[in-house]
Amino acid sequence: MQIPFLAQALTAQYGEAVAAQIEQGMGEQRITTLRANLLKTTPEDVASVLSAAGIAYTRWAAEDAAFLLEGADERAVQALPLYERGEIYLQSLSSMLPPLALAPQEGADILDMAAAPGGKTAQMAAMTGNRANITACEINQIRAEKLKYNLEKQGATRVNIMVRDARKLEDFFRFDQILLDAPCSGSGTILLDEPASYRAFSEKLVRNSAVTQLALLKKALTILKRGGTMVYSTCSILNTENENVVRAALKGAHAHVEPIILPGMETLPLLPCALEGALCVRPTAQYEGFFVARIRKDS
Repeated sequence: MQIPFLAQALTAQYGEAVAAQIEQGMGEQRITTLRANLLKTTPEDVASVLSAAGIAYTRWAAEDAAFLLEGADERAVQALPLYERGEIYLQSLSSMLPPLALAPQEGADILDMAAAPGGKTAQMAAMTGNRANITACEINQIRAEKLKYNLEKQGATRVNIMVRDARKLEDFFRFDQILLDAPCSGSGTILLDEPASYRAFSEKLVRNSAVTQLALLKKALTILKRGGTMVYSTCSILNTENENVVRAALKGAHAHVEPIILPGMETLPLLPCALEGALCVRPTAQYEGFFVARIRKDS
């Protein structure tokens, strides 16, 4: 592998055999996937449009609105009128998992702590039919503008955007559900044939990410209502950013990890995970590497 630190970390965490599988997945070309936007269309209508355009696809067992395209890239999708109308959203399968694990509820007060560019926020809005009160935090003003554009295009009308560092939210806030897709090293998204995908990756980035992740997760557990649920996720496959962060945040937090149960879970390429109930997805041609943990605050 071209990244010695990552190769060493993966072997130390997973062993040589699993690390070799991970490296193989990082060497594959990832297919294009998308999500039908249920606020504007139906999966059946999207299927009809794709078929008419000559784009072959398969469906995903975990989410009826998701499509895996065969032989079509993002440019082919972006050329379709339904893309311009916001009826579909280009999104990796792995990044659809956190909202599915959270299962956002209609009428709930929901916080998305690191929301840009908005795919998961819009997914939660679609899952609740715009009947949840969603607050979307984004620290960067430019990324917040992109978030606003995407949400408007997707028809997510009940989202309040806050250009704030979610770590500094006042402790009087309270939410029924929280999605924390935390900033991370991106170790799960690396494509070995695309140096740009790992140019910024480093041991220092992993360490710094873990510090930020722990601060965000501690804040989330503070402002989550008693009995409320949250999801912590990263696009990393390193326990420094995943299991270790969750364990550290849960100390004295009066909260616990709940098992994630989703349709089609048996089809996911899962990695060994040292945190019972959490999921760690192995990078493949279909999936980015991703970690997802569902947490409930004690009543």
